Formats: sequence, C-alpha cells, structure tokens
Amino acid sequence: MQQDIRDIESMLSCFSPDYRCARHSFLDAAARAGAELKSFNHPLKGPEGESLATDVAWLGPADAETVLVLLSATHGVEGFSGSAAQIDFLSSFTALSKGTAVLVVHAVNPHGFAWLRRVTEEGVDLNRNYIDFSHLLPVNEGYDELADAIVPASLDLECLRLSDARLADYYALHGREAYERALSGGQYDFPNGLFYGGIQPTWSRQTCEQIIAEYGLAGRKRVALIDFHTGIGPFGYGEPICDHPPGSTGVRLARSWYGDAVTEPALGTSISVAKHGLSDYGWMHLVGEPLVFIALEFGTYPFDNMMQVLRADHWLHAQGQVEWQAEQTVAIKAAIRSHFYPATPKWQEKVIRGSRHSIRQALSGLAAEV
Repeated sequence: MQQDIRDIESMLSCFSPDYRCARHSFLDAAARAGAELKSFNHPLKGPEGESLATDVAWLGPADAETVLVLLSATHGVEGFSGSAAQIDFLSSFTALSKGTAVLVVHAVNPHGFAWLRRVTEEGVDLNRNYIDFSHLLPVNEGYDELADAIVPASLDLECLRLSDARLADYYALHGREAYERALSGGQYDFPNGLFYGGIQPTWSRQTCEQIIAEYGLAGRKRVALIDFHTGIGPFGYGEPICDHPPGSTGVRLARSWYGDAVTEPALGTSISVAKHGLSDYGWMHLVGEPLVFIALEFGTYPFDNMMQVLRADHWLHAQGQVEWQAEQTVAIKAAIRSHFYPATPKWQEKVIRGSRHSIRQALSGLAAEV
C-alpha cells in the first residue's frame, strides 16, 4: 500500500502547471537519465517573456537499429499530459534492449503550449499542416458553410445562441460524422478559424523535419512513434489511433504491438474522424516503411465542450494583441486548459499508467525487430 501511494505521488509530480515548469522538469529529468540533449530555439517568446524551444533527448546508441520516438505538444495546450509522460519515462529510465534507442521530443509546438493554444504561433493546427502546399489545397465545404457560426463575430449570448442553432441544424441534417468532419477535418480558407492548416510549413513542422533528418530516422530498421494527445474520448482512456493506410505494414505492426485497442479513422473505428494534413502523414513520408505511428489520445470532456473552448480562444486571438492578465483572457485560457488538461489526480494517474503501458508495448515490439 505504501509503495502504491509513493508510485502515485511520483506520477502526479511529473505534471507541471505551465510550459516553463514543464520544460525545466523535462531538461532536469533528461540530464539525470544521462540523455544527450539538443534544443531547437523558437524565435518568439511566451506570454511572460519566457524563452521557447523544442527540446530533444536521445537515450541509447547512436547507431541503434530501432528507435522509439515520444512526441509531445503537437497541439500546444495538450502538452501537459505528453510532457508528464515523457518526464515519467525519463525519471524511471534504467536500460534499453540492445540495439534500441529512445528519442524524446518535448514540446514540438512550444508556442501553443506556453500560450495555452491548440495551434502554433501562425494560428495553424500542426496536425493539419502536413500537406504539399505546391498543389491545390483541400476544400472543406462543410466548414465553409459554418465558418462564421464556428467562430462568430462576438461571444455575446444572442450571437452564440444563433450560431449554436446553425450548428445544431447542420448536425441534424447531416449526422455526427459529417458534422465532426466539417468542423475538425481541416480547412485552409479561414486563418482565424478552427483546425486551420495554413498556407506553408510552420516552424514546428520544419523542426520535426529537421529532427527526422538529424537523427537519421529514415535509415533505421524500425521506428515506433507515440504522439501524445488529449481532448476527445472517454475520460482518462488512452486510445491508440493509427492513421497508416488500412492493411499496411504500419497497421499490422501497430495491432501486433498494441493489440485490439488500436483504432483506424479511415475505417470509422476511432473516436477521431479522418483528417487532412496529419503529422502522421508527414512522418510516414519522411521516415517511410520503418515507421509505426500511433496517436495516443486521452479523453477528457465531450466534443461540444471542446468546440466551445476552442471557439472562445480563436475569437480572443482574432481581436489582436492578447492582454495576458485581462479578466476575459484569464477565463478563456482557464477553460481551454481545463478541457485539454483536467488536472484531477485520477485523470493524471490514468494518463501516466496508460502511457507507461503503451511505451512498454512499443519497446517490446521494437525489441522483437532487433
């Protein structure tokens, strides 16, 4: 019993109250684990003038045949859980199987993490940004129809009531899947809107591409990647979502390693609908056949609540420079933080236990490849 209490206390201690503390804890845990550290400094600052960076820790031989990548804060404010899972792993690190290394990428979207936004400094959803911008951009007719209801001109009660009525009518007419695809599938026409994919590669995407190249991931025998997310699904449950093409080697290995819990948006088996521009696709393109990519999605609150907090945050930033200490800003930021990081001890414990389980499964799968 005493050991269980200590273990839970250790889990909870891995969570940080903000980006600055998360970064400090990560760097400290990585140094204590004996990791090789590298930082990719972001050109902008956090809301209180703090420096921002994507920090990378490498554990294991440089020429490892197999590599596990742990990726956090693709969606900024979702970084609380991913950072905690990474810190927990580093804090308990002992040894790896022969021929295996671990690459821990902390806060790939540090600006969103620090500013409590799901998007990057460009207002871009990084998980819609991995497309070829030299070609025609995808069209989302559902979002086009609903854009001014999704992010209305005002947050006053009457405006919100009318906007919500339009969204409800669309849902009733088209059904849940079409509704969620319209809202969250990705769009490239409304820079202040939700799930905006941008017009060019973001700093975060370019940093990921640089990491893939510098660590020679395409040349490894096998690469497993766990991308930590929060926000949709049952409270505290970690759903391993696989966006590899149905029937591919990536899906086959994901199912072999992670079991029947693996879901596939392309087949309609996931809480997440199919989307444009996922980082999964970018990593698949650059790493190739060696990659086995899952997004580990920890549930929080209902989809409609997520839409409400994102709507308010996007409206706030569309008004111009944000006054960080203003009463309205504080309320909007508290709401978005709470949705993507509930911060209850029970939820935190579920996140760490679920993350540990998936990391063990990935390492076991990689060990079988050596």
